[in-house]
Amino acid sequence: MWPKGLLAPAETAAIRLAYGLLAVLPLDLASATGGFIARLIGPGRRESRTANGNLRRVYPEKPEREIADMIKGVWDNLGRVGAEFPGLNRVRIYEDQRFTVTGAEHIDRLRDDDRPGIFFTAHIGNWELAALAVTQRGLRLGVVYRAANHPEVERLVRLGRRGMTDDLVPKGRAGARQMIAILNGGGHLGMLVDQKMNDGIAVEFFGRDAMTAPALAQLALKFDCPVVPIKVERTHGAHFSISVLPPLELPATGDRQADVKAGMTLVNRIIEGWIRENPEQWLWVHRRWPD
Repeated sequence: MWPKGLLAPAETAAIRLAYGLLAVLPLDLASATGGFIARLIGPGRRESRTANGNLRRVYPEKPEREIADMIKGVWDNLGRVGAEFPGLNRVRIYEDQRFTVTGAEHIDRLRDDDRPGIFFTAHIGNWELAALAVTQRGLRLGVVYRAANHPEVERLVRLGRRGMTDDLVPKGRAGARQMIAILNGGGHLGMLVDQKMNDGIAVEFFGRDAMTAPALAQLALKFDCPVVPIKVERTHGAHFSISVLPPLELPATGDRQADVKAGMTLVNRIIEGWIRENPEQWLWVHRRWPD
């Protein structure tokens, strides 16, 4: 066992070493390595019990073996996402044949319309690519993110994302002020909107109420700005299909509370459809619903 005083430095050194190695590996090799390790380790972790419970509620008809295979696929995707991250600064989405992009014209319209705008995606495929798809069209983007618990992981995440986006907006009160400032200035935000928010609002997701962050709909209504979904699918290995969809028609009846809930219901329904297309690529290990 490591002496207590040496544990943190040892963790930091290991994280730096792993990040540095993955950063210099070819993307396909890094991705395959991350997937292999996660498939070995992940199914035995307690988060797999969360994934099993979530999948059984959503797919009660599926046999145990199929659920187990889906969980292994979830870990494979998560391992690949983590291992691909250090090398994403090198990719050029609109030049590399590993990426197929449809709907990029919707990004261009938001870039050129002199209005604020919001892009959203979910933890599907390699979700980090959504921001790259936007910024590599010449559109400045502030990305809302949840800070990592480990300080060295947080430092490396911020370092890695520096080449993908222009502004990092941490979740929380300070981040909320930053989001408003960006949109007030005619800027654009990128948001991941499929995680549980304990003080959010109850919105149906896969037939059950899930506590959902309302900020996307609240900001869209406040600034009367377009909201554009971006779906990232892993087609095979480190190859991806990125779909930029047309702006949503969010409800705006004048009843703010009802409009926010209706807007987030629409967003959850869209994300649910994406997940049903590729269930093994979503974050089932997350406690999305109340027990």
